Amino acid sequence: MRIKIKSFFDRLRTKRVAFIGTGVSHTELIRKFRQKEIPITVCDKRSADQFQDVYDELSGLGVKFMLGEQYLDSLTDFDIVFRTPGMYYNHPVLVKARQAGVVITSEMEVFFDLCPCQIYAVTGSDGKSTSTTLIAEILQASGKKVYKGGNIGKALLPLIEEITEQDVAVVELSSFQLISMRKSPDVALITNITPNHLDVHGTMEEYTESKTNLIRHQNAFSKTVLNYDNQGTRDLQELVRGKLNWFTRQAIPDRGAFLRDDGMLCYIENQEITPILHKDQIRIPGMHNVENFLGVIAALWGSVEIAHMITVAEQFGGVEHRIEFVREVNGIKYYNDSIATSPTRVLAGLRSFDQRIIVIAGGYDKKIPFEPMAETVCDRVKLLILTGVTADKIQTAVMNAKNYDPEKIRILRVDSMEEAVETASREAQSGDVVTLSPACASFDKYPNFEVRGKHFKDLVKKL
Repeated sequence: MRIKIKSFFDRLRTKRVAFIGTGVSHTELIRKFRQKEIPITVCDKRSADQFQDVYDELSGLGVKFMLGEQYLDSLTDFDIVFRTPGMYYNHPVLVKARQAGVVITSEMEVFFDLCPCQIYAVTGSDGKSTSTTLIAEILQASGKKVYKGGNIGKALLPLIEEITEQDVAVVELSSFQLISMRKSPDVALITNITPNHLDVHGTMEEYTESKTNLIRHQNAFSKTVLNYDNQGTRDLQELVRGKLNWFTRQAIPDRGAFLRDDGMLCYIENQEITPILHKDQIRIPGMHNVENFLGVIAALWGSVEIAHMITVAEQFGGVEHRIEFVREVNGIKYYNDSIATSPTRVLAGLRSFDQRIIVIAGGYDKKIPFEPMAETVCDRVKLLILTGVTADKIQTAVMNAKNYDPEKIRILRVDSMEEAVETASREAQSGDVVTLSPACASFDKYPNFEVRGKHFKDLVKKL
């Protein structure tokens, strides 16, 4: 494998290599490639002054740039193009480049080709960040050196030379990353499949097909973990080549992790049931996190001791931006759930609280319906503060719900995050819970959900 890695870098020195975009993962990888004296051109829609610090640094490393509206016009001039996950694989410009013989790849694709160690990978419409982090935390607790990356953490390809066969890689993968991947991990976990990112994929069929690449290329020695309670993942069982473990809180599977009636998370195999921990021992709140932990148990079973699972369950405080407690002001508790970019994620968050709450929602339109969350919003929200381009769609879905009662849920409209936080603070009373649960992506006003979440937290901290 060391020879293969060296050969890869040596081969690229003679190629014309382009990167689309300069996100966190690309910037780290570009630095690595320039250390290896690989010629690099960055193609970015922005002007230099819109990312001046990165532009100046990379220019100093000898990187060339193609900037502005025509940044994709000359992709056929290159031998290899690394696309950012945000650049749709079937974009007409990338299709044209592939047809012209240009290699279109990504940081994660190459990492999977070169990684010398065992890979755990997680995808799903909801819960993948928490599940990925839990797997990494438990493996670390068991003494493993863990490299966490993909759609969470940092770029792993720049670290490829330091990773050994004894280490473990744990990665989160989105549909945008998976759509072009032709290698699958040693252990794959699909948390669920529900409508998401239809603004890009266009159809539910393409979105689902992208997710299946996580398991489609596994071998007979692999492990696959699927959600028995979700029809979208249950339908994938025929694709499994290796060992199939289920996770469920609604049934007892032939093999896998399940929630027993007494609240114990258990593992079953060959009709032998092993109790592991009680759901109340899991520090992060919500039944969705019980489900996340069941999936993690099914993925790690046989590789770590139960004691390490229990330790992490009792100590892990959650992923940033996922029902993250920010602070309490005048008896009002504020939570940042910016990662809730779909209606199903919002539902999980709403069910984490035992009272009617105040919710800030709205954002970029991913062309997914809001009706699936409308009834629960009517049941669990006392004040709905809407902003962004989807505000009309969310309000319509809620007001058309069969249990909508204007006496129980008020709806207010605001123009900005600043106004949303100010409104929530003004309307809330001691004992209330306020959460940012957008149900939408952030691209109408922010580059990603992390920036949106940080802005919300900064505003709350200034109250």
